[in-house]
Amino acid sequence: MERRLAAVLAADMVGYSRLMDVDEQGTLARLRTHRIELIDPAISKNRGSIIKTTGDGMLVEFPSVCDAVACAAEVQDRMRRRNADVAPDKRIQFRIGVNLGDIIFDEGDIYGGGVNVAARLEQFAGTGDVCISAAVFDQVRRMDDLQFEDLGPQQLKNIAEPVQVYRLLLEGDAADAPEQDSSAAEPVAVVKPSIAVLPFANMSGDPEQEFFADGLTEDILTELSRRHELFVISRNSTFVYKGQAVNIREVAEKLGARYIVEGSVRKGGNRVRITVQLIDSCNDSHIWAEKYDRTLDDIFEIQDEVTSAIVATLPGRIEAAQQDEVSRKKPASLAAYECVLAAKVLHHRSTAEDNAEAMKLIDRAVELDPEFAHAHAWRGCIRGQAWGYGWCDDVEGMLQLALESIQKAASMDDNDADVHRLMAAVSILQENLDQAQYHQERALSLNPNYDLVVVQMGELLTWQGRPEEGAEWIEKAMRLNPHFPVRFWSHLGKAHFTARLYEQALTDFKRLPSMDAVQTALVAACHSWLGDEAQAQDCVAQIRVMQPDATAEALLAGLHYGRSEDKEHFTEGLRKAGLE
Repeated sequence: MERRLAAVLAADMVGYSRLMDVDEQGTLARLRTHRIELIDPAISKNRGSIIKTTGDGMLVEFPSVCDAVACAAEVQDRMRRRNADVAPDKRIQFRIGVNLGDIIFDEGDIYGGGVNVAARLEQFAGTGDVCISAAVFDQVRRMDDLQFEDLGPQQLKNIAEPVQVYRLLLEGDAADAPEQDSSAAEPVAVVKPSIAVLPFANMSGDPEQEFFADGLTEDILTELSRRHELFVISRNSTFVYKGQAVNIREVAEKLGARYIVEGSVRKGGNRVRITVQLIDSCNDSHIWAEKYDRTLDDIFEIQDEVTSAIVATLPGRIEAAQQDEVSRKKPASLAAYECVLAAKVLHHRSTAEDNAEAMKLIDRAVELDPEFAHAHAWRGCIRGQAWGYGWCDDVEGMLQLALESIQKAASMDDNDADVHRLMAAVSILQENLDQAQYHQERALSLNPNYDLVVVQMGELLTWQGRPEEGAEWIEKAMRLNPHFPVRFWSHLGKAHFTARLYEQALTDFKRLPSMDAVQTALVAACHSWLGDEAQAQDCVAQIRVMQPDATAEALLAGLHYGRSEDKEHFTEGLRKAGLE
């Protein structure tokens, strides 16, 4: 046995039994994901050693008490951010206790009073809290950016003497600063496109419709605020203009917004018409306009439906307008945000050459603004594309770079739906569908009206063997964004093929301007299963032109089925067409 002074961190998951009773598989998948992506890397970064783990807890030893507290703070801070938009009954949360004391090391385990106190501090801590002993406090109280609350002497279970306990104050624990009147604040210069939603006008002459117009405006503001690539002017600022005839340029200047959304609500009999338009205040041009006519069966259902349609379309129209502007600039003169926009355009073209150019632009964006989380996320996405398609010499190295970029984005802004969408996409490519589901659900909770998140849910369901549900999600994404990328048809074709709906799949794939080898293989398999051998063989001939050495198994690698029967369904279809 070895005895030495060490810092011990004891952690325990709150409500583990309840969560396991409700959803055993989902809880284990989410906990495993937190371990892999957050907890274990934080322990390793702070030089900790995991001594033992239980289903819902762990014991970790650190050579430095400062490292132990830094690790605890990082884990709890990031878990809070991860849980911000998760339903309270589904949150995975931890209690942590840290103690410094004399520890006995024996055959890979640790014992002694120092360990016991750490375990009792963990039990004493509140949900999401870190509690430390006086011995730890004496060593860390001068650490930068750490504050503590003195909880006084506490009688801990099975500990003879009272223990002086301190609670680490995490982000959000400090007293809230007094709120400022946002309507009187000076406009802030921002890099991201800024947008203000003016109160929708009630054109009905019916005072009862006022609540509907205001509710619609507020819902649009709330949903747009989920989009981290936009800077949305607050309600307090915009509702100052309620009921006023305004000059768009003047209002935009006062609010510090480039884009203005305005609209109206008009009721007639049992129908309501909602109009909305997006205006670029720089030149008073109308970028987009739409009207929605609905029957007044359920006013709140209409409010939800129209809000979803508007917020799904607006960001895309803004981005398209910005991309058009960026395309007229020289690359050397682009700002970080503009580099990201230009890189996205190239990424969506899905060619090796465009991917290489996108990589240069996204690297420049990160170089210009290292704190721009969205740039790191898309850097991971573009590198992930290069890895997934094999457009690189060092495949494993490219995957590692992609993961590092996405993890960097997550550490900077864990509540960005794009970050979790991309982490789900990488997990799909790695054939880790459980981890993909965690990130996919997280992305949906953060932004349920984001077409790229919704369509990817459809993809994931297809790979999980639920293609009928997958097709419904993909079609929902198409409704959310009428200007959806053409690749959505490919996702829908894959879902219909997997559901054995071959005619529908062929119709979907025909909408693509061109097809790669995997898409052509899916078309070949459709024809095979329909008994059209000539068409199937013609598709196989096209595949051999694109990939002379193509095999059914090699093409299957471009799909990500989790069920063996779906894999066999694809490869058997190709073999019937003459491609082994």
